[in-house]
Amino acid sequence: MDPKSSYSSLQKISPGQDPAAYEHLCTNLAAQASQIAANQQQLNRLTAVTEELVKAIQNLHSPVVTTPAPPAAAITHAVPTPSQINPRLAFPERFDGDPNKCKGFLLQCSLFVEQQPMLYSTDNGKIAFVCSLLTGRALDWITAVWRTDGSSFSSFNDFLTRFREVFDHPKEGKSAGERLLELSQGKSSAAEYAMNFRTLAAQTTWVSDTLKVLFRKGLSHELQTELACRDEGKSLNDFIELTIAMDNLQRSRKPRSRVSTAIKAVQSVEDPEPMQVNSYHLSSEERNRRLANRLCLYCGSPGHQRASCPSRPSSVSSKLVSESLHSLHPVNCVIVPLKLTINNVQVTTFALLDSGAAGNFMSAEFARTNKVSLIPCANSLSVATIDGRPLGTGIITHLTQSLSMTTGLLHQEVIQFYVLPTSNTPIILGLPWLRLHDPLVSWREGQILKWSTKCQTKCLSTISPLPVHSLVINEESSEVPNLPAEYHDLKAAFSKTQANTLPSHRPHDCAIDLLPGHNPPKGRVFPLSLPESEAMTKYIKEELEKGFIRPSTSPASAGFFFVKKKERQSETLHIPPPEVERD
Repeated sequence: MDPKSSYSSLQKISPGQDPAAYEHLCTNLAAQASQIAANQQQLNRLTAVTEELVKAIQNLHSPVVTTPAPPAAAITHAVPTPSQINPRLAFPERFDGDPNKCKGFLLQCSLFVEQQPMLYSTDNGKIAFVCSLLTGRALDWITAVWRTDGSSFSSFNDFLTRFREVFDHPKEGKSAGERLLELSQGKSSAAEYAMNFRTLAAQTTWVSDTLKVLFRKGLSHELQTELACRDEGKSLNDFIELTIAMDNLQRSRKPRSRVSTAIKAVQSVEDPEPMQVNSYHLSSEERNRRLANRLCLYCGSPGHQRASCPSRPSSVSSKLVSESLHSLHPVNCVIVPLKLTINNVQVTTFALLDSGAAGNFMSAEFARTNKVSLIPCANSLSVATIDGRPLGTGIITHLTQSLSMTTGLLHQEVIQFYVLPTSNTPIILGLPWLRLHDPLVSWREGQILKWSTKCQTKCLSTISPLPVHSLVINEESSEVPNLPAEYHDLKAAFSKTQANTLPSHRPHDCAIDLLPGHNPPKGRVFPLSLPESEAMTKYIKEELEKGFIRPSTSPASAGFFFVKKKERQSETLHIPPPEVERD
């Protein structure tokens, strides 16, 4: 064959050279895609119809009342008797490969096919039924091992064996016996504990006496005490029933005692009434009215609460804090006052010294109220009480930013706190803080007596001495030309340097008492000429620099006037003392 002629023929039938052939090819591909989609829809409909037929066939296995047939008629099929009628079972749920559900799924499938012997008489039919209920990872597995000729499994039992090898693995990775040895009641009820115990015990071959010992060992300490002499001669089932009854009885009694305890606790830590220092008590009606209208319990004004009331004196707040401390904490606790600098604001609070605490802690409520910036912990920490129970949620996830803390009057440091989800005390200084500073604590008096030598040099701030300002008067510069000789002993009064300084403070305080109901006189605004305005501006600038006056927006200002001198062209500014009405 001539290669040139073959090449020319390929060029003639190439779709790239013939647009009509290319369009025809695209049309054929689109038609085939549509046909495939239609076939898929038809297949889905056939699958649904098949499932409906299976359900209809199951419904046919119900009792049928038939009329007696003539003797001559030949009956080829016998009517099923009531003993041959199979019960109708629900379809097992689909299995997605969850190892914890493998045993239950296979049990439901085995019961279903056993109760339908006419439908699933062959092993292939049983295997196909189980495969039709697989989804997710289980479906991926059967798809990978299935052969086109259906010879993947020799029998239904072989299929179940391989199925268990793949999916029947508990999530804990331990056998039922190992899990039974580690099982305990914890905070769950005895009924829940017994259900879990019986589920695991059914998967073992252990005898009843052994199971009884393990069941008693996993009970709570309270139940073990109650049942110490009550289990003699009882079987495992009887002992479990007795345990559940005792636990239910205990739980029915506990809520009442807890409620009464909670009420007592609330009464003991209730905040003192407002204005308690001044012996002024709110009536219950007035207190309820202020609470209902969201008014301040101290002054009765809206827009703030008692804790931030501007009318509340500091002495009252300190008294209330002291009373709250005595109500919140027993006398055998050591409470130290401290100040924290949070966002450039000083917050006064208190801390509990606790040598049994493994860290320094701040309550989440205190951090939230004072807007303390929190930092996530690199690793979450678990916190528990002395008996092993979790404290609050039992997990610490945040710590505070570095805060400046002043303990007492002079002890200063920078510290971080772990944030406790639940705490009645705002700050807890634990063993790390006590080891670092090693203070001498009087546990009987409940106070810190002395700081360590290390703190004497590093943590205790020294009291800065007051600055001493000295004034040196230059005798030569203080002399005034043409000063008469009789005034030379008073030449200090003519010193411009001393005139620009305020006199030293005296121990006396001359009070200026205003008449009741009167206010200081208010100045008026006068128009000034340009020279007067310049003189006023110069005077204000000089007096501000000397510190004799300070800026103010009060209308009760001192008046002023200008006096024109005969020998001068300019005017002199004079400011007389304000007219204050005195009693």
